[in-house]
Amino acid sequence: MNVLTEGGIMAQYTEGSASAADEVPDLSDSDDDDDQWQCMDEDPNNVTITCLFCDRLLYSVQETFLHCQSNHHVDIPSYVKRHKLDDYGYIKLINYIRSAKCSADVLLSLPEDSPPWDNDGYMRPALQDDPLLQIDIEELYGLDVDTEDPDPDPNPAAALLHRAQCAEERAGRTEEALTRALEDLHRLKVLVQSLVLNVDSGRGPGAAPGSSSTGPVAELREDEDEAYFISYGHYGIHEEMLKDRVRTESYRDFMYFNPDVFRDKVVLDVGCGTGILSMFAARSGARKVIGVDQSEIIYQTMDIVRSNNLEDTITLIKGRIEEVHLPVEKVDIIISEWMGYFLLFESMLDSVLYARDLYLAEGGSVYPDRCTINLVAVGDPQMHRERLAFWDDVYGFQMACMKKAVLLEASVEMLKAEVLISEPAVIQTIDCNTVSISELEFTTDFSLKITDSTQCTAIAGYFDIFFDKNCSNKVMFSTGPHCAKTHWKQTVFLLEKPIHVQSGEELQGNITVRKKRKDPRALLITISLNNMKHIYSLQ
Repeated sequence: MNVLTEGGIMAQYTEGSASAADEVPDLSDSDDDDDQWQCMDEDPNNVTITCLFCDRLLYSVQETFLHCQSNHHVDIPSYVKRHKLDDYGYIKLINYIRSAKCSADVLLSLPEDSPPWDNDGYMRPALQDDPLLQIDIEELYGLDVDTEDPDPDPNPAAALLHRAQCAEERAGRTEEALTRALEDLHRLKVLVQSLVLNVDSGRGPGAAPGSSSTGPVAELREDEDEAYFISYGHYGIHEEMLKDRVRTESYRDFMYFNPDVFRDKVVLDVGCGTGILSMFAARSGARKVIGVDQSEIIYQTMDIVRSNNLEDTITLIKGRIEEVHLPVEKVDIIISEWMGYFLLFESMLDSVLYARDLYLAEGGSVYPDRCTINLVAVGDPQMHRERLAFWDDVYGFQMACMKKAVLLEASVEMLKAEVLISEPAVIQTIDCNTVSISELEFTTDFSLKITDSTQCTAIAGYFDIFFDKNCSNKVMFSTGPHCAKTHWKQTVFLLEKPIHVQSGEELQGNITVRKKRKDPRALLITISLNNMKHIYSLQ
């Protein structure tokens, strides 16, 4: 079997050769969360930044922007404000200037209606670990690019109302920033406690009993993205996914019942894991299948593919899809099981979209090709009591201060259909063949039609998956509580104070979904109901 290793080097995997798995070093168990120690390891003042327009080295973000203004006559914060750039627009602008080596004069002469950086390709950093991409420019410079009006209304009353709206939106962002800071503080406290408890034994947190360590810092240096892939190197998570019959059989039925889609096609499997989707595609008539995965499980996948006599069809590559080189220029189909809790947790769809934009041939398709995110109201007083009232008396001790922390964390659990008290509402539809990465963060209103007069104690989210494009036999599956159980279950957002609802009424709300700044694989979700804002973390 032809196997491409990390970096795209071809190796021949032949009968009788030593198993690639035998050469893999043992993995150490580590549950450390880099987000817990990142703030201890970074010194925001100890940075070196290359100017955007020359080779001058600066030593802070503020100094860099002042240098650009005084030496190159470009006021970056004002430029961002004038173009009304959001976080994504700002990132694209910085990467465009660096990658295109754009001079200050050229930048100032660019048209405002069709800026050249308005392309998702500029989401990829032009400079590794660029400090200019690690700031919240709105908070740092007081920019309000989403709400400021360059031509304020001359009517004083309207201007006052506009200023009040701006202040309210700034307060909302500040509240979210405070919530994130409290979460970081809680993680830091847990980390410090863990370090203190382990200092006498000479072991860092997560070290195996009896093991030695050069100190806790050595245990904590692992890159958080690498930790994500390491988690997928353990067999248990793949066993759980394979045993999820709703998930696995839906992919199988989509491919087996639509052989015309795959016949003689070149297929790319992003995050191939144990190779089950790659083998489905090969059995469905694909001419060539390329499976890419960064986790160590791919060494077992090599044996699996050979055991099923598919090594002539399936090529395996170890590495990140963003970093490897495929043995083909274009593919006809991209398949992937990228979905996480609440659909977008883990952000693996970003990698699929990167592969789509780089490798998918004209007329090709990504599968699944359509997904929806749904919300439904929940009335479950027992769960509410067990999750919150529990802290009022814990073995005779008062721990009510824990309630705030509990409410911040969205939970993943399987709900019973009888606790649903509304019709479901679709809050977002994603077309995997056209969506951009920036559209995976969104804000939208929703309305839940209540079906039972009771107390609404939570809002639950789930997703539906569709295999539609070019399929004569369409396949779909749902992760909702009214369907067969999947390993994704449902995501539950517990309300601090239950809301009394009447059958037939519409419960109006608003939801914002975005990635966490310090952990892009995690989600920060804000739900507003009855003039109350609830902020949740899914990580």
